[in-house]
Amino acid sequence: MKWTQRLIHAIRPAVEPKPKLGRVVSPRAEDSVRDYPSSGLTPSRLMAILHEADDGSLSSAMQLFEEMEEKDAHLFSVANTRRLGLSGLDWQVISLADVREGIDRVRAEEIASYCRDILAEIDSFDEALQHLALALGRNISIVEIVWDIVRGELRPVDLVPVDFTRITFDELDQPRILTQDDPKTGIALTPRKFVVHTPHSVTGHPQRGGLLRVTAMVYLAKNLALKDWMTFAEVFGMPIRIARYEPNATAEEKRELLSMLETLGSNAAGIFSRAVELQIVEANRGSTGPPYRKLIEFLNREMSKAWLGQTLTTDIVGLSGSVAASRVHEEVRQDIITDDIRKEGRTIRRDLLRPLTEMRFGADAPVPVFRRQLKQSTEVSELADILDAAVNRLGVKVPEAWAREMLGIPSVQQDEPTLAGTPS
Repeated sequence: MKWTQRLIHAIRPAVEPKPKLGRVVSPRAEDSVRDYPSSGLTPSRLMAILHEADDGSLSSAMQLFEEMEEKDAHLFSVANTRRLGLSGLDWQVISLADVREGIDRVRAEEIASYCRDILAEIDSFDEALQHLALALGRNISIVEIVWDIVRGELRPVDLVPVDFTRITFDELDQPRILTQDDPKTGIALTPRKFVVHTPHSVTGHPQRGGLLRVTAMVYLAKNLALKDWMTFAEVFGMPIRIARYEPNATAEEKRELLSMLETLGSNAAGIFSRAVELQIVEANRGSTGPPYRKLIEFLNREMSKAWLGQTLTTDIVGLSGSVAASRVHEEVRQDIITDDIRKEGRTIRRDLLRPLTEMRFGADAPVPVFRRQLKQSTEVSELADILDAAVNRLGVKVPEAWAREMLGIPSVQQDEPTLAGTPS
């Protein structure tokens, strides 16, 4: 063993402390209060909010990100598409022996079965996964593991999402959680107590890389363009009503004529003397109109590219493309979903399955793998033909677990009746 490894083992405690029972992060009345930072948002105010997040104060940024999805229908659509591409898939806990050689298969399957049963008993597990998927936009999401004594052993009984406005960072960029007892600096995240998902974590500040931060400036530009478009429509979208009066008309006659024009605008009806010349001029007749629509369509495409990696599955108005191009764009989206699955599985295995395994089977136990069942675009009949050619004609060794997963056929349990089939 290298000296660095020996040093790490010497520093690391031999046994991790047991997690605290019950909840550590209690609900607060402030969790439901919002400051609505998007109201009157300007480029300088947006930069100030992002700088606050860089300094560790995430409250304004998290509230802004929440409002961005509420106020922008296109952003809400692409963000939900990205998240549902992950959370809409079925999940499974796989024995480590199925993905790594040299592992005791019997023991690994026993541990995987135990973890499956525990997760199946937690009613809030799917809700917790949906909360963790929000980290795709915010780059961090935290869920508290609630431990309790069940049938004489310590096990998780609930998973509680932590409100985003309660997350802060210390001077070393480590996440902390604001509590009633420590509302300023917050508490540290103790081992085996929290699931922390940071899918876009790269070198640098952990707040950089979230998709909502990437699209914040695009959202602001679109929001300002929409406001200008609404103002333009209010001023120039309605027909202009013009009435001409004789030079010798009195002030009373002019006021009466103006009142008639106002009545005509609200009720589309009015009474005028034959001596009054009335003209209605259509707005923008014969002109190309303002550039707001093209600008907003461009900004929508930028959002789609940031979240989905392509545009042909969301924006096709005014665009031309081939079926082959659409398939390429769909493959790009599949690559993104595959990466999201890998990162989610890494987080669940590290922060939930590992402590669950170690608490029951010890620190040297093989920790199972959490994985989503990705829906393949290949038809089952086509895949069956490929397996037939690979196994029976070419003699290629294909893992049975992989083949069952691809075909959607579960493993046969002990003493479970099976289909007899027709002998060839």
